[in-house]
Amino acid sequence: MNKSKRPFTKSKRSFRRRLPPIHSGDRIDYRNMSLISRFISEQGKILSRRVNRVTLKQQRLITIAIKQARILSLLPFLNNQKQFER
Repeated sequence: MNKSKRPFTKSKRSFRRRLPPIHSGDRIDYRNMSLISRFISEQGKILSRRVNRVTLKQQRLITIAIKQARILSLLPFLNNQKQFER
């Protein structure tokens, strides 16, 4: 019965914390297309908070900005054009 002294040790793997996608200087606005386009999938859907890694407040502002941009036809409502390979 020779047990190790520390049976539950954490691995000493280092990890880098992911940088937040929205910095403090960025304005979440329907005109800021470079920022908004990061939070839309290939099909034109709004990505979830888990995928975006943003706060709840930021996600709400992103959603409102995307919807405003869609209404003003700056963004498509859906993008379901299938690419045909030849």
